Amino acid sequence: MDKFAVIDTETNWNDAVMSIGVVIADSETKEKIDSVYYIIDPEYRVGGMYSNELRLNGKEVCVTDRKQALKEIHAWLKTYDVQKLFAYNASFDKKHLPEYSMYEWYDIMRLAAYRQYNRAIPKTADCCRTGRLKRGYGVEDVLRMFGTKSAYRETHNAVLDAEDELEIMRLLGHEIGAYNISIV
Repeated sequence: MDKFAVIDTETNWNDAVMSIGVVIADSETKEKIDSVYYIIDPEYRVGGMYSNELRLNGKEVCVTDRKQALKEIHAWLKTYDVQKLFAYNASFDKKHLPEYSMYEWYDIMRLAAYRQYNRAIPKTADCCRTGRLKRGYGVEDVLRMFGTKSAYRETHNAVLDAEDELEIMRLLGHEIGAYNISIV
């Protein structure tokens, strides 16, 4: 069974990563297999726009320094033989995680924001000639377009957002190969 990971980060007021969430999924079904979530210390103490979303209600959260978190996530990804990391606006997460340059990075937004790849984009939507939405192509907007979560609000908790981004991939319905526009 071929697997991939969806990764999301949240940053503090100093633009440093304060949390990382990763979801492993099956390449064929896009179903979640496992997930991990780390809060980065001391970076989370600086605070940020989404600091109040860091904790998960009733769940144990690993709080550790960046080096340890990245080491543990890398080892965990190896156990699943993951080579491909997907993210919504992947250039943002890749820029904030240069330690993971050995992975192949792919951008979910590259398909979600284009009419030719996203059947849920309304015919009345304002798009460029290329088919790309001019606005309203964030995670929250795209999930609402599919109608499955009409009142959906993005939590900005890294692991919950990674799960939502995986859901977008599932709803888009494309094979993993369709995303083969690797982020350099």
